[in-house]
Amino acid sequence: MDSLENSSSHDVPHPRKPVLNKYAFAAALLASATSILLGYDIGVMSGAIIFIKENIHISTIEVEILVGSLNVCSLFGSLLAGKTSDLIGRRLTIVLAASTFLVGAVLMGFAPSYPFLMTGRVIAGVGVGYSLMIAPVYTTELSPATSRGFLTSLPELFITLGILFGYLSNYFLAGLPNRINWRIMVGIAGAPAAAIGLGVLAMPESPRWLVMKGRYGEAKKIIQKISDTMEEAESRFQEIKMAASRLDSENSSQFSGKGVWKELLLTPSPSLRRILIAAVGINFFMQASGNDAVVYYSPQVFKAAGIHNKRHLFGITVIMGLSKTFFVLVSALFLDRFGRRPLLLLGTLGMVFSLVGLGLGSKFLAENNSKPTWAIVLSIIAVCAFLSFFSIGIGPITWVYSSEIFPMKYRAQGTSVAISVNRLVSGGVAMSFLTIANKITFARVFFILAGIMTMATIFFYFLLPETKGKTLEEIEGLFEDRPSDVEN
Repeated sequence: MDSLENSSSHDVPHPRKPVLNKYAFAAALLASATSILLGYDIGVMSGAIIFIKENIHISTIEVEILVGSLNVCSLFGSLLAGKTSDLIGRRLTIVLAASTFLVGAVLMGFAPSYPFLMTGRVIAGVGVGYSLMIAPVYTTELSPATSRGFLTSLPELFITLGILFGYLSNYFLAGLPNRINWRIMVGIAGAPAAAIGLGVLAMPESPRWLVMKGRYGEAKKIIQKISDTMEEAESRFQEIKMAASRLDSENSSQFSGKGVWKELLLTPSPSLRRILIAAVGINFFMQASGNDAVVYYSPQVFKAAGIHNKRHLFGITVIMGLSKTFFVLVSALFLDRFGRRPLLLLGTLGMVFSLVGLGLGSKFLAENNSKPTWAIVLSIIAVCAFLSFFSIGIGPITWVYSSEIFPMKYRAQGTSVAISVNRLVSGGVAMSFLTIANKITFARVFFILAGIMTMATIFFYFLLPETKGKTLEEIEGLFEDRPSDVEN
């Protein structure tokens, strides 16, 4: 009897650890690669702008407009992307994003004057807006719930890699003549844009978009490829069909987003309103943190700290890029294990303390002509810590969260609204950072940013529920409870 019990206990199957689907991973990887274009621009402009200013003789205000214009113009791309992706599909919208950025990069590389440079920047900005909105949406709609956090955080990983490549470009090209180096720095971004645009043509379309168009056969074939078993594929297909059937009696084959804007912005249900507040809030705080401005203007910050050698400046930014890349990888790998909320709250609290440290270091450096070494070291460590905490928390989680919480009917337009706020705030901060710092000092700017991130931590704690392990069709229910009833 004992032997029978022992043998039966050994026969009980243990729960199998979810395995990352290779087909879904490959598609998500290629779609997310569009984000490397924004990252490269952020990183490379931090150094290129120094040479552009010296070569074509522009003012500090013109520098801020040039840097921030890409982010502001990306607002229009992200707003257009929702409607565009519902009309032509997620995949072709990614191709459009890469093609638009390619045109902008070529124009910037050959720009003979400031207006010509601005024109290329505006066009590239529209392409960036398209890519920032569509990559997370496409990846979210393709990913299984068990690995959605990891796959949807890939855009932030590529942004971070792009920043690192931009820093490396600055470091290795800085020795060329000023009339040439910055043109190569900004122009070579066209190469990955062309490669991504061609590569995306081999990707599958989003099965959820195909269902909304009534193309069930195509959707089912793709779902079978991105699922590990036929049973899982059938379950996911039925869930998506059920969600599509709830689109208020609209004919799914003719779905084009009509009426969605009105319901989303003017007459939202209580749960949809909470979703919109959460998505817009996390995107607002992501850029109000000043992360993009710190990356764009880090050479100026370190120059104010007493480091004037350009090679040394760009060398420090490479260290920043490596630190940022390491921690965004950590976040991507553990996001589906620990959940969104713990990493988000850890990241924002870490950013608060880092900004306070950076503010203190900057204050001592501004008040002492001798530039004490400990204050310079504190400032460098604080900047690296700030970027690292950003990369482990709000950086990747913003893309994951704002693309996964909207119901299928509102996902494209809702994500467009959230990303538009993201780009508008990013542009506003980038276009005013140096002017404000010159008026009130870098130290006070960093103390203000620390206060903003304190408010962000409170907002996230009370208004953002955990979504780990939930299917997209289950997440809407999380927002039907009272906003204070958040899972801890």
